[in-house]
Amino acid sequence: MGTADLAHSTPAQRLLAWCVHALTASGAAMGLFALLEAARGDLRASALWMLAAFAVDSVDGTLARAAHVHERTPGIDGRRLDDVVDYLNYVIVPCFFLAQGGFVAWGWTALPALASAYQFAQADAKTDDHFFLGFPSYWNFVAIYAWLLEASSFTTAAWLLGLSALVFVPIKYLYPTRMTRFARAMIFGAAAFTALLTLACATGDAALRTSAAWISLLYPAAYGALSLWLGGLQRASRA
Repeated sequence: MGTADLAHSTPAQRLLAWCVHALTASGAAMGLFALLEAARGDLRASALWMLAAFAVDSVDGTLARAAHVHERTPGIDGRRLDDVVDYLNYVIVPCFFLAQGGFVAWGWTALPALASAYQFAQADAKTDDHFFLGFPSYWNFVAIYAWLLEASSFTTAAWLLGLSALVFVPIKYLYPTRMTRFARAMIFGAAAFTALLTLACATGDAALRTSAAWISLLYPAAYGALSLWLGGLQRASRA
């Protein structure tokens, strides 16, 4: 692998692989913009940047596999790059958003930050059969829903406490772009979910915002139900 594959790849193929890495890395810039917008109090713009980063993360893995980035750019660890960007966008940015927006006291945001640091360091955070093990740190959506639905500080703190605990529970959660069953339905659902959340964040119509936000919750509900059905608790292997 590596040297032999690199030697047999064309300049165009190597350029394409580098472009995919650049796409992944662009998520870090989007995370920075989300932080800056939250810092100046524009939660709408911050939420939209979080959704843009999610859209990039939803496609870059598929593109990376199609472009064979591991073979054509052997000096770059795409998984490590993806983890760095994901920890920023799925953990640090939403935690700052929640604290800066006054949804919870700052101390509560330490829970997802610490729990997800543990999770990202786990060798089996992604299982061999393509599931996430433990709650997959979707704190960006927790933050966005807290804002859209005007959740109380008690409700938001309860979400952070409960979901942080679920990081340590070995439930297998769907990895939508690597599914073998219901893959098309889940990917279509994810696209509709993202579109609805984007509409909810972008619109100035309060009634439309609330309706779009509540309807969009159908996808997380389906995601959770399918995760329990297809994944469920990870069974400890027997020696």
